[in-house]
Amino acid sequence: MNFKQLEAFVRVAEMQNFTRAAKQMFMSQPAISFQIKALEEHLQVSLFRRDEKKVLLTEAGRLLLPEARQMIGHYKKIRAGLESLRGLETGRLSIGAGTIPGEYLLPIFIGKFRANHPGVKVKMRIAGSGDVVGWIKEREIDLGVVGSAVGGDNLELVPWLDDELVLVVPAGHRWAGKLIDVTELAEEKYILREEGSGTRRSIEGILEEKGFAPEKLAIEMELGSTRAVISAVQACLGIGFVSRWAAVEALASGKINEAKINDINMNRKLFLVRYTPGIANYAADAFFAFLNGGLEKDVMPKK
Repeated sequence: MNFKQLEAFVRVAEMQNFTRAAKQMFMSQPAISFQIKALEEHLQVSLFRRDEKKVLLTEAGRLLLPEARQMIGHYKKIRAGLESLRGLETGRLSIGAGTIPGEYLLPIFIGKFRANHPGVKVKMRIAGSGDVVGWIKEREIDLGVVGSAVGGDNLELVPWLDDELVLVVPAGHRWAGKLIDVTELAEEKYILREEGSGTRRSIEGILEEKGFAPEKLAIEMELGSTRAVISAVQACLGIGFVSRWAAVEALASGKINEAKINDINMNRKLFLVRYTPGIANYAADAFFAFLNGGLEKDVMPKK
């Protein structure tokens, strides 16, 4: 039994005529007769009895008619809902993000995306990159944006935007505006993001590449947000490494200063990550493509 057979049955019952019902359904009379016969064979009952001028419902047909109408109504409602999802007229999108993309970048992209698809509801959770990848593996979110290349089985990891890590120091610090050697890093006390965060992973990897063991950093505090690191540096509790996206306002206002490290490239990539093969989610697929596609200049936040 299928919905085409049920629809043919309802049309014939309403029109009491095979020919008129066939015309309404843009079918030939033999074709609609075939649908009815197939339905009767499946249900093992006769649905119509015929007289000279019209076809009438049997007792089984009268029993089936209201149920068939209800089933067709449900089917059309489901199809309309699915078509709305495909057209992004509705839908839900669950995102996980590291602190930098979640607090400083994604709100701008989400706003642009929802301007075109206002019916899509968005939920975003912010945590360290390790937690975000864990959520993806547990299928708690549709996609993630992280600050380090945290991979794993069945994960699609796509490079996204460039980010630059900066060494920030309190205003008036002896290193403010200066160029220092990597070996001098062991002389100061540090305020860093927690282990597992994309920023922490990235800076440790950068230092290791230059032969400086991260264990040599005298870590005074580990904080769960980049804003907290910047505030602690501003309060002269230590120095730290943060994303330029996060530090741009505090640097521009002079609340903190920047120090450069000689011969070290502090750039990193932010990554899009999702589970593959994923559960079909039209909104998530469209947003992933939007982020991964040609991004318009007016969408990009300013450094």
